[in-house]
Amino acid sequence: MTIKPREKTAMYLVDTSVWIKIFRDRTGSARKSFEDLVGDENIYLSRFTQMELLQGCKDDREWRLLQAYLNDQDYIEQNSGSWVDAARIYYDLRRQGLTPRNSIDCCIAGLAIAHELILLHDDRDFELIQQVRSLQCSRLLPTT
Repeated sequence: MTIKPREKTAMYLVDTSVWIKIFRDRTGSARKSFEDLVGDENIYLSRFTQMELLQGCKDDREWRLLQAYLNDQDYIEQNSGSWVDAARIYYDLRRQGLTPRNSIDCCIAGLAIAHELILLHDDRDFELIQQVRSLQCSRLLPTT
């Protein structure tokens, strides 16, 4: 009997830009696109996403609901080397004449690379980062 090796499943790090797109979309197309792409695969967030989403709350009710939701999510954590890796991504971009709009995106990209995750986003900074790093990513496009 031959045993087939278990296929590696896709794992995603979901950027803040995707959550914002889903939360703001009244048609449901962004959520449908997200569900079609991710399916039952594992998804993770970074603490940066947690921070960015919470700081955008419009009132205490929204804060409490979002915080409860975010508390139940799985997170990929930074380590001491993560900060240097992120700084190097930013540095390498600048040396090529490219400037990311947000250095936090370098931190998020570094996490995705270090943990071999597919970064799901809707942010052009990650496309810049792909020019200097082997970042696996997919841009969320809503279905029509």
